[in-house]
Amino acid sequence: MGNQERPKWDNPIQFLLACVSYAVGLGNVWRFPYLCQMHGGGGFLIPYLIMLVLEGVPLFCMELAVGQKMRLGSIGAWSAMNPYLGGVGLASVVTSMYLCLYYNVINAWSFWYFFNSFQSVLPWSDCPVNANQTGLLEECEKATPTQYFFYRETLNISPSINVNGGIHTSQALCLLLAWIISYLFVIRGVKSTGKVVYFTATFPYVVLFIYLIRGVTLHGALNGIQYMFTPKMEQLANPNTWINAATQIFFSLGLGFGSLIAFASYNEYNNNFERQAIAVSVINSGTSIFASIVTFAIYGFKATLNFENCLERSRMLLLNTFDLAEDSITIDTVFDWITKLNATYPEQFAQIEDKLEVCDLESELDTAVEGAGLAFIVYSEAIKNMPLPQLWSVLYFFMLLLLGMGSMLGNITAVITPMRDFKIFSRMSTEMCNGLVCMFCLLLGLSFTTTSGNYWFTMFNDYGANFSLLFVVLIEIITVSYVYGMNRFEKDIEDMLGHRPNWYWKIMWKFVSPLLLVAVFIVYIINYIQGGTPTYMAWDKEQGKTVVMEYPVFGQVFIGLLLVSSVSCVPLTALYVFCKKRKQGRHDKRENVLSTVSA
Repeated sequence: MGNQERPKWDNPIQFLLACVSYAVGLGNVWRFPYLCQMHGGGGFLIPYLIMLVLEGVPLFCMELAVGQKMRLGSIGAWSAMNPYLGGVGLASVVTSMYLCLYYNVINAWSFWYFFNSFQSVLPWSDCPVNANQTGLLEECEKATPTQYFFYRETLNISPSINVNGGIHTSQALCLLLAWIISYLFVIRGVKSTGKVVYFTATFPYVVLFIYLIRGVTLHGALNGIQYMFTPKMEQLANPNTWINAATQIFFSLGLGFGSLIAFASYNEYNNNFERQAIAVSVINSGTSIFASIVTFAIYGFKATLNFENCLERSRMLLLNTFDLAEDSITIDTVFDWITKLNATYPEQFAQIEDKLEVCDLESELDTAVEGAGLAFIVYSEAIKNMPLPQLWSVLYFFMLLLLGMGSMLGNITAVITPMRDFKIFSRMSTEMCNGLVCMFCLLLGLSFTTTSGNYWFTMFNDYGANFSLLFVVLIEIITVSYVYGMNRFEKDIEDMLGHRPNWYWKIMWKFVSPLLLVAVFIVYIINYIQGGTPTYMAWDKEQGKTVVMEYPVFGQVFIGLLLVSSVSCVPLTALYVFCKKRKQGRHDKRENVLSTVSA
């Protein structure tokens, strides 16, 4: 497509909101709080913010500059910079396609929980009665109602990836709904996306603010917030803390997928992407911290509730064993009475010692959960104990939907924009081209709604993007700094903005960011090799909990294909271009010889 035919954002605000809607996603809500919990609470903010400055902002700005200058999708943009590197864009498209296949499944789960939130009693509040009406379901009793609802009612999960059943109809319908809405959001390309982002980028903040007000007023919320902001500085000496900070910045901003290049390609040529890159990066990181305060308030409420329930069970055990008056022991004096009774009646106390639970608030707060476990189990557990749980459930899952749908806009755009740059697709109407992409992803995505679908979902989530994105962005920064050349890139930026990039950008692009990416890439490979056989968490209905299982041979082969399929696009495309040029060179040489002979 010629530049004059390319659609544009109505104004710079639409582009900014599109980037915010794409970058601020589910990872800000369920990944960042987990990393804070794992790596020293507030202490994790130190490496996180350092990596934001050294890695996140420079790479984000670089991708925006490439897209705005070339005014093409990822494949066309990198081919324009160097014909041999079109495979970098193709690898981004393949990775984004993988993400599209499984990411909307999370939105389908959100729809399922959202619809179930309108019941008079939340269905994950209590265990259902068994078929004989004689008691509660055994699987639910061994687990918790929230775990049972997620693994059995939502996923209808099989015991392992080897055992497969049919498609779970309710989840398939929710996935269909998610793709219909995704299609409507992108039906006319940037023209419809530009309108949608006004809502998807802003409303989640309204919900988060409401949750913040509600969260800090919950009983025990301050315990969680205090836990978050109490730094464990010893974690700064742990290399994994820095590696996780770097990877969180990297994936949170959505680098390497091609979405940012696609969004920027619809900008005015002289748009100030430099300021927007800084703004989006700061908003994204600020949102992570903001969402963590909300999450840790919920953590504090849930942990305090569990801690006090544990104390209450211990209190009742002591009252019944030693035949004490009901009001003689309170929750606040349980530990004192345990010490006193153990000293006074050692023989009688020894008989119940193995029945006494260890109640510890700190250990409750130390229990780290990420991903779907945090979003759909821990949050659900906390919501059901709130006053008016239906209201808070509707608000929460509606926010998850908006965050997920906002990210899907970027994922789909990363696939559609490079396709539209090819003549064969540019001749099709925007509605038909986008519809075909959404239909293709829906049909393949139905495999994730089978009984073993969650295990395949986990496989795609763990191996479909991480390795390939690190590789892609490493090639991108090397291409810009050393293949295309920093001088040419500086002149391009001067042509767009009217000034050359300052020393900060040049030092980051040429030295610091590449070195950091190489380090993260090497550590990722080492951790993968040392990890041994890949494993996944399978649901054991007999124990009512998840257990670690190794992937079977076919699963390991498929993981290998996921890792290789996107990365191999780079050398294969380069080889194809080389062979094509060589063939063209021979043809031109033959033509010259024939012309000389004829003359």
